[in-house]
Amino acid sequence: MSQISQLQAMDAGTRRREARTVIASSYLGSTIEYYDFLLYATAAAVVFPKVFFSGADEWVGVVAAYGTFAAGYVARPLGGIIFGHFGDRLGRKNMLIVSMLVMGIASTLIGLVPGAAVAGAWGAVMLVILRVCQGIAVGGEWGGAALMALEHSESGKRGFAASFVNAGAPTGAVLGTLVMGAFAALPNEQFLAWGWRVPFLLSFVLLGIGMFVRLKVSESPIFKAALEQEQAEREQAERDNTRRTVPGSAPARLEIPLLQVLRRPKTLIFTMLAGAAGFALQVVLATFSVTYAVSKGADRQGVLYAFAAASFVSIAFVIMGGRLSDKLGRRPVMIGGLVLFILYLTPMFQLLSSNNIGLIFVAFAIGLMIHSTLFGPLAAFVSEQFGTTSRYTGASLGYQLATLLGAGFTPGIVAQIFKDSGQDTAAVVWYLAIMSVVSIVFILLTREPKNNDLQTVGS
Repeated sequence: MSQISQLQAMDAGTRRREARTVIASSYLGSTIEYYDFLLYATAAAVVFPKVFFSGADEWVGVVAAYGTFAAGYVARPLGGIIFGHFGDRLGRKNMLIVSMLVMGIASTLIGLVPGAAVAGAWGAVMLVILRVCQGIAVGGEWGGAALMALEHSESGKRGFAASFVNAGAPTGAVLGTLVMGAFAALPNEQFLAWGWRVPFLLSFVLLGIGMFVRLKVSESPIFKAALEQEQAEREQAERDNTRRTVPGSAPARLEIPLLQVLRRPKTLIFTMLAGAAGFALQVVLATFSVTYAVSKGADRQGVLYAFAAASFVSIAFVIMGGRLSDKLGRRPVMIGGLVLFILYLTPMFQLLSSNNIGLIFVAFAIGLMIHSTLFGPLAAFVSEQFGTTSRYTGASLGYQLATLLGAGFTPGIVAQIFKDSGQDTAAVVWYLAIMSVVSIVFILLTREPKNNDLQTVGS
């Protein structure tokens, strides 16, 4: 009996319990990975310019720190290709375990990197290497976690199920910001000397928790069934080839998942451009907006806690966005979120410059709630564009290229635009608005995937 048949033979209660277990594990794993990955964003905003780029002009140091931050995004597509290939060949679960190991170890080691006062430029070099390892790990994590949730869920609830993976991002941001904020209460000298390192060292504890959960998850039944079907077709082709007894003929081979994806480059390119603005807006909230609010005189710890509280509120809205997309479609919900964010950009920066923690919280909360309507459906929107035996590769690569284009260089670009314009946020608003319009265009050009058949084997 095939894996799909076995799944269908289960009673409804068993299927729901299995789906809930997988969704919960994907959410927890994603939370831990994004705690590690986004903790770096907070550190890049408030610590690294002073620890690894001390002596430079304030905004020059910020731009340099954001450059190391970008290295993780550059590496994410590579992680998507590597983990995607083996995830489409060997299974989703195994790759999720490996990605978590790489992330946990790299993040722990970041907490041990010596600053410029001890290691000079080598400290920044080590930081970049470990950031690249983080990028490779999260590049493999997202695709596997999204597909496990998506492929275990019922067809009418895929957006809701996959949204829990993206909900791990704000949850990880809350956890990381709270922990970093707690140590930011230390006297400034102690915080910069050792306090900021403790949240990274705690990654090793979270790694143990995550591994315990990951080892208990079952493999995707849709993936297993697709692999069985592909293997059966290969064996049949080999038997047919043998009967023809053509001298020197080679047996049929499984096609490399990346080649399956690249045979339809339009899908990959459109997916990348459709998602890019969402990541640009997300990373501006997590990095530049924090730096901007602090530069206007707001208390550093207060700003971090305001962002953490707003991120906590946004978790529910990410899931609501995914659920709404199951009813209305992925495209209408995502486009609505982008239009609202364009309209909100100018008021957001006015609130951030108020030097009032309450208003800064409002700025973050509204921004993240609007962003969640885009971010919630995004996991399903991207994953549903690809066939089963290339879905891990295609979804990972499309999603990670979107993060590279939208988030990887945006903090540095925005900081440079802000600096060159005489610290005028209007130039930043125009840049982000143009990116959002580009994504709206490509969402419109991309097919609505809500009702796609996930059991399709090909790309």
